Amino acid sequence: MTDDTDVADPIEGQVKWFDPTKGFGFVVPDAGGPDILLHANVLRNFGQSSVADGSRIELTVQETQRGVQAVEVLAIEPPEDDGTPVLADIPQEAEDFSLEDVPYEPARVKWFDKAKGFGFANVFGRPEDVFVHVEVLRRSGLADLQPGEAVAMRVVDGARGRMAAHVAAWDTVLRSKS
Repeated sequence: MTDDTDVADPIEGQVKWFDPTKGFGFVVPDAGGPDILLHANVLRNFGQSSVADGSRIELTVQETQRGVQAVEVLAIEPPEDDGTPVLADIPQEAEDFSLEDVPYEPARVKWFDKAKGFGFANVFGRPEDVFVHVEVLRRSGLADLQPGEAVAMRVVDGARGRMAAHVAAWDTVLRSKS
């Protein structure tokens, strides 16, 4: 760190937008002030390659001559759920079912096409593909996935096979268990 930077206390805000292709996005701080630059490298250090627009985020920042920039991501919460079902094939919370009871499975992204709105991943040790829908990603706090990316998924059986009901960055799940 150089003498012309000043690291501030953690701040909270909302992701305005993040573009993994461009490698950056911006956060609107709750306390007001200028938007905060969120670089892809800072997000990757947290264990994610993307973050959904509208997600709640806690950061440490530094003020530089070019503006306020995120230094470290401390926490991310997905955008608020509007109560509508994500997909018809995904079981909804009921008296006898809770998605929280479905264990995370370690997986690797096979491919994901944001423009098409879906992709596939492979759970370690299982031969079949797992369908991943872009709306499941958004509600999980992610915006995109990269081929080969390690993720943790809560997988359910749908009408056409196994599908992700929740996706998390692998590092995030590991941190929450420790």
